[in-house]
Amino acid sequence: MAEVEAVGSGAGGSPEAGSGGGWRRPHGPLQRYYGPSAVEAAEAAPDPTDINGPHFDPEVFLTKVRSECPLGQLLAREAALGREIRALDSDMQTLLYENYNKFISATDTIRKMKVDFRRMEAEMDDLAANMAAISTSSARVSAALQDRHRRGAQLAGVQALLRKLQSLVEVPGRLRRWAAPGAEPARALRCHARARAVLRHYRHLPSFRAIEDESHAIMAELAQRLRARLRDDTLDPKELTECVEMLLQLEEPPEELCEEFLSHAGTRLEAELAALEAELPPADPSGAAATPPPASDILDFVDRGSSAFVGNLCLLAASYRSLFEGRPGAGDGRLEAFAATLTTRYFELLERRLALERGLGDTSLLVRALDRFHRRLRALLELLPAAGAEAGAALVARAARERVDRYLRALQTFFLGCLGDVRQALAAPRPPGKEGPGLPDLLATLASSVLGQLKAVLAYVQLFTAKDVAFASLPYFKGEFCVEAVREGLVVAFVRWLCRTARGFADGPAERGAPAAPPALLLLLARLCLDYEATTISYILTLTDEQFPPQDTGPAVTPGPALCAEARGAAQRLLDHYVQVQGAAVAQMLRKSVETRDWLGTVEPRNVRAVMKRVVEDITAIDVQVGQLFEEGVRRAQSSDSSRRAFSVYSSSRAPGRYAPSYTPSAPMDTHLLSNIQKLFSERIDIFSPVEFNKVSVLTGIIKISLKTLLECVRLRTLGRFGLQQVQVDGHYLQLYLWRFAADERVVQGLLDEVAASAAHRCLDPVPMEHSVVELICERGPPRVTLENSLHLSLVKSLVTMDSPDILERWTDTPAGRDQEHLRSVADTGVP
Repeated sequence: MAEVEAVGSGAGGSPEAGSGGGWRRPHGPLQRYYGPSAVEAAEAAPDPTDINGPHFDPEVFLTKVRSECPLGQLLAREAALGREIRALDSDMQTLLYENYNKFISATDTIRKMKVDFRRMEAEMDDLAANMAAISTSSARVSAALQDRHRRGAQLAGVQALLRKLQSLVEVPGRLRRWAAPGAEPARALRCHARARAVLRHYRHLPSFRAIEDESHAIMAELAQRLRARLRDDTLDPKELTECVEMLLQLEEPPEELCEEFLSHAGTRLEAELAALEAELPPADPSGAAATPPPASDILDFVDRGSSAFVGNLCLLAASYRSLFEGRPGAGDGRLEAFAATLTTRYFELLERRLALERGLGDTSLLVRALDRFHRRLRALLELLPAAGAEAGAALVARAARERVDRYLRALQTFFLGCLGDVRQALAAPRPPGKEGPGLPDLLATLASSVLGQLKAVLAYVQLFTAKDVAFASLPYFKGEFCVEAVREGLVVAFVRWLCRTARGFADGPAERGAPAAPPALLLLLARLCLDYEATTISYILTLTDEQFPPQDTGPAVTPGPALCAEARGAAQRLLDHYVQVQGAAVAQMLRKSVETRDWLGTVEPRNVRAVMKRVVEDITAIDVQVGQLFEEGVRRAQSSDSSRRAFSVYSSSRAPGRYAPSYTPSAPMDTHLLSNIQKLFSERIDIFSPVEFNKVSVLTGIIKISLKTLLECVRLRTLGRFGLQQVQVDGHYLQLYLWRFAADERVVQGLLDEVAASAAHRCLDPVPMEHSVVELICERGPPRVTLENSLHLSLVKSLVTMDSPDILERWTDTPAGRDQEHLRSVADTGVP
């Protein structure tokens, strides 16, 4: 069955049969009806059963169909063939109907063409006959006029020759008329140039030789007048060029004309440079005399130089090349040497004028001036590449770098001015009840002012690298200027200078008579450097790299961590110095209080000395001051009885009853031995160790210095019983208040224990006071100074100031002195 269906399909059985089911396409049934083309038939294999093929055999086809297909398929095949025949007939009728009008129209056209071609052939025959007649008539006329044409041509040649001869005869008159002073020498030169070749060719004839000699004389006279005019200093560049061009047309020597041309142009350009130099003040090598400010700004100066000198130099170079290019003796580098000399002097004048821009002024004005200078110089370099391209670019780079250096100095001056304002604010007296600006406000004002000024300076410097600036495309401004001049020379240099300046308040020795930096300023600068290390430096460097992007292959830059390390080092040094200064101030009070007191003859203590209260007050004030700028810090866990700890002249590891005999003079060695044994088991206290950046660490450092000074002063004194008891009372008072300021209360306890032990060692009668009595005295506090004992206080202070121990000791033995012994503690401090 499959084979029968295939045969039926090959025979065109179903309507869907055919190539791609497209048997309804126009001409498709006709093509199947008439068969394939000859080429396709040759390429296809012969098949006698293919009803559409050229090798179709009906007998073979019918035999195959009858033998392979049943009756039903034969009937279906018959019906399909009938449908195809009817479809072909329909298509044939459609094609005939569509092309009937075209066939009729083509028949009419062919009929008309036959009629038109017959009439055209007759006309072409008439035209050929007329052309033959015309050719015959033309030949007869040409033969008749040939002799006359030849004679006319000869006469025309003679007439042209006579006109030329007449023109040559009139040449001297025309030259004399046009070469006269004030006439038109250019026309005379053109006339002589046209006649010169003919006169040279026929100069062997006497008449032509006379005309040539007279013409030469006239042109020689014209050349003399032109040379005289060439030496006129009032000629402008255009007239100079025209004069030299006419002399070259007169065949004057190019070498001489080149020298005269450059000499005249040089005189004019030198006059323009002299006019520019007249605007500048005279140079003073010593620099002693004050230079007056220039009369005009830098932009006007550059405009005059560019329009006058550079413009005329460009015109001179263009004229020189058009006049002498390719002439012998004039192209040996004279123009380049001449222009290099003049441009070098012009650069020197411009550099002197730039040096007068000592102030910051308007940076945009300077950038515009340098931009115009560079643009005109670039136009000159297109004509004269060797006229100082490197020198001009170097001049622009030096001017930009000098402005950056001035901005650096301005930033430094601004920072010093801000520091002066801060010092004045710290030292200004305050009316009662009115507080001045706090340290956080001063720090915020100082930091924001400096940062704002630095950002403004970067904005001004960025004008040198703007896109509309011509010299910004130079390699220097794309790489070296951004890195070495701005980032390293301005930003990094300012940050390092700021750190050095701040550190100088701690490292630099104070000059004699110069006021020392207030401690609050040291603290403020330490906080400023610490803020720079934390955020400001990274922000400034990021901003600089965004505005002045460095190249990948550019010079190395200072890394941010290195600057941060310098800032942190400066902050550490300032904070350490602050601790030393404040510790030295408290230690000075304690030292005076110990050195000016008679510890052997003192009375029984009834009060805490006033200097101890002053020490506690100063430490409290320092705590408030440091707390304004630094964090609290971490304290070591404190014992519950820190404020109530008994302060004894004996170490906490010793019992008073057991070791009391060791403090008598009979057994001094035992006391030293026990003290040394105690130190072996106690933690070592580093007095001058670096402090951390927090309030607790700073206060701990100050307390350690103060108590260490007290310890060393007590070691140098010899005490009596009451002197030892006074040390015991003072030490207990300090213990009550100082422990809360330290990071570790054991530091305060250890140092006070050493003070008490040293006092016991230096005491002749080491009998301590009862602890309950010590607490009662400490709770009562130091004495208050009243008007009743003010005279005695003044006397005590005077004796202390006179540094007369003998007089002071004799006065103490008096009743008034014994009654006022408690005032000694106030006088010891040097302040009421």
